[in-house]
Amino acid sequence: MATLKRLYTFHFANERRERLFLASSAFLVTFAVVRGVTHMIRAGVGPFHNVTSGGLHIHHLVWGILLLLGVGYLWLIEEGVGSSWAASLTAIAFGIGAALTLDEFALWLNLQDVYWQGAGRESIDAVVIFAALLLVGVWGGPFLAAVARHLWHKAKPA
Repeated sequence: MATLKRLYTFHFANERRERLFLASSAFLVTFAVVRGVTHMIRAGVGPFHNVTSGGLHIHHLVWGILLLLGVGYLWLIEEGVGSSWAASLTAIAFGIGAALTLDEFALWLNLQDVYWQGAGRESIDAVVIFAALLLVGVWGGPFLAAVARHLWHKAKPA
């Protein structure tokens, strides 16, 4: 356990990189879990069921939007930024909110519930694109930042 902590501390000394990693991990895990749960609900397997209120199906997109709004507000007032437990928690919450929201991208694109229809594939496409962008930030962040610094210094008049 001490070795894992040492490795984590070494590789995520940069707090932005740590937040990207946590958000990306939470995003990918949440997307996989939500897809699994929705398949179980549809198949009538397990303890899961749709959330309803007065006969209205409340899609997980709603919870994702609320979570993203909450995290966005906290980041605007600079709570949960920097290097702290709050920063880690809000990065994870952002990843979860993004996954819940993008998993239903086809719903907000088509303005109707197409989750299990052909157009529902648009949600998968949106998640793949977003996940790819997150991973570029995680894996390529230091490199891209170094290139930007190099280009910036090269472009400045001497």
